[in-house]
Amino acid sequence: MTIQFKQLFLVTYLFALLPACSSVSLNPFGSDTKEQSIIPKNATAYVCEDNKQFYVRMQNNNAEAWLIYPDHEVSLTKVSGAESRYTSGVIALVINGAETTLNDGEKIAYTGCKPQLTK
Repeated sequence: MTIQFKQLFLVTYLFALLPACSSVSLNPFGSDTKEQSIIPKNATAYVCEDNKQFYVRMQNNNAEAWLIYPDHEVSLTKVSGAESRYTSGVIALVINGAETTLNDGEKIAYTGCKPQLTK
């Protein structure tokens, strides 16, 4: 056998064995991981008019509410003297049963928000 033929045979043999010992999945649509819940842990989902949605996580004995957006979170402090109003100065959240509202300046105005039961 010539050297070139031996090299070609060796490369072909190694490529033939490669799938047998591979643990790498090349399927971009499949995975072994379980799907994560889209609801943040320890948070309440609110669904509002026009099917708008946001999440709130209460902290420090309800003295602080974390407003959870898809890409970041905002801390809102309870307004003194107001039992269910939280604000960051610009953002205002009023939690009052079926009358829950969220106003984030002129960008976001959610009204008629209702808390969703967790499953």
